Amino acid sequence: MADKEDLTRFGVAFPTPLIEQFDQYIEEQGYKNRSEAFRDLVRKTLLEPSALHAEQDVAGTIVMVYDHHISDLPIRLMELQHAAHHDIISNMHVHLNHDQCLEVIAVRGNLGRLRLLHQQIQVQKGVLYAELSVTYVDELNKRASQHHHNHDHSQNQQQEQHPDSSRD
Repeated sequence: MADKEDLTRFGVAFPTPLIEQFDQYIEEQGYKNRSEAFRDLVRKTLLEPSALHAEQDVAGTIVMVYDHHISDLPIRLMELQHAAHHDIISNMHVHLNHDQCLEVIAVRGNLGRLRLLHQQIQVQKGVLYAELSVTYVDELNKRASQHHHNHDHSQNQQQEQHPDSSRD
């Protein structure tokens, strides 16, 4: 949070049992006050994949638990990941027990494509759990990608002069 960020105050009414639970949550999480906890909960809610637009560039994780004894499931999951290689940064594979594996896939790319990958993983027979979690929305990259440059330097084309370039 910025040093001098503008804050807007507003009142919120909670039923007594709910505010008691919230205060317990605040204490358990180590927050200094209700406002800090409330701001974090709102930020988290705004990063829910369902609250974002499909065309946004995001980063996050796909977490899955699956039974690796299900016929061809590890191969199908690997094929799905290979098909989405441009959106996958890394993955971690953990053996939970004799039958189950946990996989965490770090992703960065178009939310629509990541939702599709998550859905394709989730519906596989033997996948017990799959969740897409978004932790970052790349608004700056989206704006930059909307500004196109033609980098064809043929003689018929006029070259674009960038303000920060040092050509003579």
